[in-house]
Amino acid sequence: MLKLIAAQDHQPPADGDARAVALPNDADALALPLDGVDRVDLHFPNFTDGRAFSQAFLLRRRRGFTGEIRATGDVLIDQLVQMQRTGFSSAVLREGVDAADAQRQFERFPGFYQGDAVNPQPQFAAKAA
Repeated sequence: MLKLIAAQDHQPPADGDARAVALPNDADALALPLDGVDRVDLHFPNFTDGRAFSQAFLLRRRRGFTGEIRATGDVLIDQLVQMQRTGFSSAVLREGVDAADAQRQFERFPGFYQGDAVNPQPQFAAKAA
């Protein structure tokens, strides 16, 4: 389940801390050195820029990154379900967003037929196994 973080509780990666990295959304996620990295912050500069979705998917599926992938920036509650499906493990909510409203998004969409970054098997294949 995607962890929701209030804006005031988010701390960006500290300078010199190799365990947490903020990856610019125009950087190549496949080239990021991941040795010793526990958290990668991916930034949404505005709601129309979805490059961080692709970066999260690449980190999870192609790179096998198992640490925290955190969504920062212009995070809208209607994008949270897709964030979880593409590999994000946490999201920093914008100032003034009610966490209860954000959590209800997951109740609205309890399941999906196709696979994703977290559960790659389609629903029919998972049921057959």
